[in-house]
Amino acid sequence: MLTFFVTFKARGRSAPLPTRKYDSYMDIKLLNREQDTVRFLLSDVSPAFANALRRIMISEVPVMAIDDVMILENNSVMYDEILAHRLGLVPVTTDPAYNLPEECTCNSELGCEKCRASFSLDVEASDPAEVVYSSQLKPENPDVRPVSDKIPIVKLAQGQKIKLEAYARLGRGRAHAKWQAVSAATYSYDPKARAFSFLVESTGTLPPEKIVLEAARIISAKTLSFEEGLGEIGES
Repeated sequence: MLTFFVTFKARGRSAPLPTRKYDSYMDIKLLNREQDTVRFLLSDVSPAFANALRRIMISEVPVMAIDDVMILENNSVMYDEILAHRLGLVPVTTDPAYNLPEECTCNSELGCEKCRASFSLDVEASDPAEVVYSSQLKPENPDVRPVSDKIPIVKLAQGQKIKLEAYARLGRGRAHAKWQAVSAATYSYDPKARAFSFLVESTGTLPPEKIVLEAARIISAKTLSFEEGLGEIGES
């Protein structure tokens, strides 16, 4: 069985989760790992913590998604707005080296190389009918690319053309479902063992174990911020 020591990083410093107020550490036992799915047993935690972990995996873990689309040419049957919406829902892999837009120093509406990754799409149908797939989205950064090459985007008739640029950014699921890191995050409780059996399925934007670890770090950072806030209230 693994003993899981949570660390946090907030306000420019890293440290282990404060232990002076806790009698024991949580334990995690890995049950199964397949592609984008991980199952694990979490014990020595309260139901409130288990549910907080689940909710944060859904709404707080930052991942990349296409957020801005610049249509240069489109004479297909699909309106620009619908085309942009479909592109936003294509899962793309996440490179953690990028900044969240609100934390980037560029202060640019379209972002910069530190907070956005760009794609291009330029295709014209030469056959009577041609389906445009996610594989035809050309990424500027190979570490930020469509999770699957087989996602259909639009069907073109002969002579129809689409040319565009798309920009992906980090975001959180609480802002829009396209930034949800997981397609499933559930658990069941065993009162006899006092343990929670978790199932976490990633959309492919991040490995599932990284989603769990990032959610734990976010909880730690929130706890630290809350403790510091209480300390400031006490001092005043």
